[in-house]
Parts: sequence; C-alpha cells; structure tokens
Amino acid sequence: MLENIRNEDIRNIGIIAHVDAGKTTTTERILYFGGSKHKAGDVDEGNTTTDFDPLEKAKGITINSAAVTVEWDDTRITLIDTPGHVDFTAEVERSLRVLDGAVGVFCAVGGVEVQSETVWHQANRHGVPRIAFVNKLDRMGADYFDCIEQMKSKLSMVPAVCSIPAGQSSNFEGVIDLIRMKFWLQDANDPTHMNYTWTDIPPAHMELAKKWREQLLDAASHACDELLEAILEGKQIPEEMIRKSLRIGTLSGKLTPVYCGSSKEYHGVRLLLDAVRDFLPSPKDRPPVRGIIPKVKEQAERKPEEGEPFSGLAFKTVSEKHGDLIYVRIYSGELHPGDTIQNTVTKKSERISHIYRLFGDRRDRLEVAGPGEIVGVVGLKNTATGHTLAAQDKPIILEEIRFPEPVIAQALTPAKNVDETKLAEALGKMVRDDPTLRARTDPETSQLILSGMGELHLEVAVHKLQRDHGVAVEVGKPMVAYRQTLAKKVEFETRYIKQSGGRGKYAVIYMKYEPLTKEQCQDLAEECEEEGDKPDPNNIYFVDEIFGGSVPTEYIPSVRQGFRQGCQKGAKYGFPVVDVRATLLDGKAHDVDSSADTFKLAALESFRDAQAKAGLVILEPIMTVVVHAPGQYLGDLTRDVSRRRGEILDTSLDKGRCVLRAYVPLAELFGYTSELRNFTSGTASFSMEPSHYAPVKEELADIRQAG
Repeated sequence: MLENIRNEDIRNIGIIAHVDAGKTTTTERILYFGGSKHKAGDVDEGNTTTDFDPLEKAKGITINSAAVTVEWDDTRITLIDTPGHVDFTAEVERSLRVLDGAVGVFCAVGGVEVQSETVWHQANRHGVPRIAFVNKLDRMGADYFDCIEQMKSKLSMVPAVCSIPAGQSSNFEGVIDLIRMKFWLQDANDPTHMNYTWTDIPPAHMELAKKWREQLLDAASHACDELLEAILEGKQIPEEMIRKSLRIGTLSGKLTPVYCGSSKEYHGVRLLLDAVRDFLPSPKDRPPVRGIIPKVKEQAERKPEEGEPFSGLAFKTVSEKHGDLIYVRIYSGELHPGDTIQNTVTKKSERISHIYRLFGDRRDRLEVAGPGEIVGVVGLKNTATGHTLAAQDKPIILEEIRFPEPVIAQALTPAKNVDETKLAEALGKMVRDDPTLRARTDPETSQLILSGMGELHLEVAVHKLQRDHGVAVEVGKPMVAYRQTLAKKVEFETRYIKQSGGRGKYAVIYMKYEPLTKEQCQDLAEECEEEGDKPDPNNIYFVDEIFGGSVPTEYIPSVRQGFRQGCQKGAKYGFPVVDVRATLLDGKAHDVDSSADTFKLAALESFRDAQAKAGLVILEPIMTVVVHAPGQYLGDLTRDVSRRRGEILDTSLDKGRCVLRAYVPLAELFGYTSELRNFTSGTASFSMEPSHYAPVKEELADIRQAG
C-alpha cells in the first residue's frame, strides 16, 4: 500500500449508471488491473467484491453502495460502486454528497437510459466532475456514436471523445486512443489480460480516428487558450497539452471526457483508470467545505489540510452486532483511534474505537486518517447519516444530505411469537441506516406501516428484517402514499369559545386558505432559499397579515403550529395535506381566557372546517416509466399503458427494438414486472422513477388503504 500519500494523489470517485450498464463488472476490472485482486469477479457467478450481500448475489444487482480502495501508479483511488435501480436512490445521493468525482457507465446498446439521466443530474446538483465510459461495445446492437449523440441531447453535456472502438458488436476488435493516436492491441492468448502493445491504427479505422481526433481537440481547446493558440498556429500538439486541457475542462465542468470498451472482456478499463488519475479531481482540487459555526451561526470553511481542525461527514451507517460501522468522509484535519470528537448535530461527544480502510466486506485497520480520505469508523454511539463530526474545540455543522420522500408503503404484521420490542429496535436500526425508509404505527388502524421508494425497496427491507434481525413478519398489500390539497380558496372566521367553569377558552381567528399551483410552489421555494430558509418539502406556508395587534404577537406561532399540525393528517382522509398557503388576516383575544394552546386549537378547528368548505383534491404519485422491448410488442405496450391510466410521452423504433416513455400512476404499477415479463415472453425490461403528483378521482384512488 502507498504510505504517506499526498492529498493531491487521492481520488474519491463513484461509479454511477442505469441498472445493468455494467457498473459492478467495471469495478471488478478496475480492482483486478489495480492489483487488488488476483482474479476478477463476475456478477453472474456472484463473486464480486462490492456485491457481497447474499441478496445482491441472488438478484445479480447492486443494492448497497460499497467502498473499495485501489492503487494506480502513485494514485490511491477510493471507489464507491452505487446501485443503478431507482429504488435505491438514497445510496447514490449520499455517495455523491461526499465524492470528488464520478465515472458514468453507459450501455452501448441501451444508450442513455432513464436512471442514467437521473444519476447524471444528481451529480450535476452536487457539482461533481465526471468521466463517461461507454461499455458493452462487443454486444449485438452496440452503437457508440449514437450513445454520444444521446449524451449531448439528454444530458446537455459537451463530450470530449478520447477513445473510439475499432469495430462494434461482433466486429469489435479493441480500442483506439485518440490522445496517443494509437491502437491498443490486447494479447488474445493471454489469460491474465495483462499483456498488450500500442500499434498503428488499423487502416480501416484511420479516417474515423482522424475525424474524432479533430473533434477532441476542438472540445479540449474550449477549456485551454494555450491549446487553442497551438491549433490556430498549426503546431504539433503534444499529448501532455491535450491531457492538461482535458483536466482543466473536466474540473471546471466545461466538458466530459468519454471513453469506451467492454469491461467483461477487459477492454478499455486501463485507459479509464489513466483518465481517473489524469482528469478527475483530488480533494485539493475541490473547493473548501463550508459549514456553520453552531453557537454564533456564522459561516466558516475547512480546507483539506492536516493542520486544519478535524471535520468530517457521516454519510452511511451499517448496523452490526459488535458496534455500528459509520462511513465517514474526512474533509479536514486528522482522525486517530482513541480521539474524542463532537457530533455537532446531536451536540454529544463521541469516541473513536477503530478506523478502517474499506475493501468491500474486508477492513484494514488504520492508525491515522487524513483529509480527503473515506474510512469506516467504529465506536460512535449517537451518529446517523448526515451528521457532522468535528473537533471539540472547533465545532462546525456541514450541510446535511437531503433524501427523497417515500412513494409506496405496505402493512407489516409481526408473526405470533415475535417480540414487539425486538421488532421496534430492528426497524429503528433499518430506518437509521436507510433514510428513504419510514416506519410508523397508524393511530387509527394500529397497523405497522413501512414506506419506501418502490416494491423492490420494500421487498429488500423485509428480507433484511427477517435475515439480519431475525424478525418474521407478514406483508400486506402495498399502499400508495397519497397526498391531498384544497379544491378552491376559502376565507372565514373561526370562533373557539368555551366556558366550563373556571378559566374559559377564547380565540377568534379570521383565515384565508388557498391551494398553490406548481409555479407558486416553485416561487415560494426560491424566496425561502434567497432568505436563507429551507423550502417546505410539502409546500405548506403560513403568512401573518395581522395589523394593530388584534391577535397578540405571542399567539401567532400557535396559529401557525395548529395549521401545520392539521396538514399532517387530513380531516376526511388520513394522508398529508400539501400545496396550501394559510393567511391569518384578523382575530380577537381575551385578556384572561386566551392562551397559546387555545389559539392552536382554534387553528386546528379552522383548518378542519376549511377542508370541508373548500373540498379536497386527492393527489397520487405519478412515475416516469421507460420500457425497452422488441418492436413487435409496441402495440401491446401502448394498450397496456392506456389500461393503467397512463399518458404516453413518446415512442421510438430502432433496429427492431422499441422504447416507450410514459407517465403512469404508481397505484397501477404493482406487479407490473411479472405482467410485462409474461406478455413479452421475458424479452422486455422497464425502469421507473418518481415524477410528480397529479389529481385523481376519489373513486379511482384506494382511499380505504390511504386513510
């Protein structure tokens, strides 16, 4: 292992992609070529390093993000292999929050698929520089250049194509490096896949290589004036000048280097590793992390230097029998076993027992970890995902990680012999480890409800509950996470006056309630961010327009509290109320009989009446669904989507395959996987992700299970 490594020689990267693009296989080849493994694992054989969970092996997909470390020349690369399935989007979100760079893997056959777009835009939001790797060029139907066009149109990226394939599909021979203008000739008789030679580009591919070399220089010149001048003056362009320009462009986000290959056949992976080393940022290349000093509420920053006060972000927790393992990204200072630090969110001290460098399910113990490193820590008792860890004498709170809200739920019934305390503890740990899971007991039905991001997400959660925690449960019908809003604007007075001997209750409020449009919600969210506040996730807003003190100032927060409490669970149906603005216009108070509690109760009663007077609009979650299938099934797919109350966005036919994109209500998608498999004889695949909420008629919504 590299000792005393410099900060500028560290790369923290993630592998992000659509499901089945080849992320895990690419990771395996990276580990193999980096010398971390003597034999590369295979997803089909269930022996990969990052998919070590038994359920991942059984399903052949990545469920949990896993960290591994590999060394390439003098560079240490910490790599996180993230899931491609939308149900596990939390794993991608928390990983991108702490990574410095990423590799987006695309399938040369499928192109830029829906989850590829999702994770790419997630990376945009976090400002993470990326490299693109187009995989599976040896597969039938591969089209590298069409994939590049899709990247331009769907991802709005500027591709700097650094390598092209010599042939595609069954004619794939290998990879041409456009920076060197050489062909990578792999020794076909070498079982280790280690032997290769740089040779001249085959004549059949020379014209194509020259064309794409010009486009590479053009893209790179936009990031570097020195290269632009050299091109305009007709000078010979050295390799190092191209690499320097590509690095500048990648770090600034002006361009994305694009590489290609076939990970399964070991082609193109070493060039990808060179690109990670040459173009992706070290912790030193990223801006200093910013946060808030707790007591004074002032902004501060921490630089990635050993001499700075320690700061780090806990971005993942894994419950274990002998002490929880916490994944920590260290931003500044150093961490040692035995150190006592502060969790600045809980304001509690934590003591570090052990620090590990992670390699899948293997751990190497460390005596010190410095800025820029991603490590596993044992010994923390009160730390959860998103919590900041800092030096006790120099506390700082870093920005938290934001996760999407669950869209699907199901009832859990514990088996007869299950200890309810054990079940509660197990669910508590699972919800802490996965922030997109929610567990609650419905106060009316007393049912235990587990919510998540999709059917697969809930299936995996229940499996872990039984396997890891030994808690047997029966699963009820999946339930949709409906929402509701007001049908129209209403304005009225509520008089909450009660006299029952002794001190009475007196509160009068005059309120206006109005449903908000999508545009109004966006405007209000932007206003909140401009003022330094967090936008309300459910778009619930309260406005105080009291003049002259008709409602004393000390009671106004109680009115707000009563309104917001009323939104948590509607009066007629039990799901949350969203997209509503309440305005307190006028009111009256009594010198003796008024109190904060009375005004809160008045607001609760007022909002209940508002729902009855205005009427309700039920909202259901709508999913973006993308189906890939043989062309002959397009008519069947279209009819099936219409039957499910879906709205078809577009369809396309290419090379005998069809792609259908549609909006479909989540309530209509339960069991879709098996039904699609049945009527297409197992030849179709689909993906879905949450899009928006839309009104649904009461008779079509499953009100019984929602309320």
